[in-house]
Amino acid sequence: MTETQANNPLHGKTLEMILTFLVEKYGWEKLGLMIDIRCFNYDPSIKSSLTFLRKTPWAREKVENLYLKSLR
Repeated sequence: MTETQANNPLHGKTLEMILTFLVEKYGWEKLGLMIDIRCFNYDPSIKSSLTFLRKTPWAREKVENLYLKSLR
């Protein structure tokens, strides 16, 4: 199983860790411009954003993709 995850840069990263990293790097305002979802633009918080992202696969994918681009 370890071999299958060796090339996965998201392995071991929680959604909370990813979101916290992005908020620290860009701030809520810029993050809301980069990914236009309500939980980033109106009264943003880590808790409310995590709730939304866990229920919404397309939004989570956008956040994960932005995280991967930010690492480059």
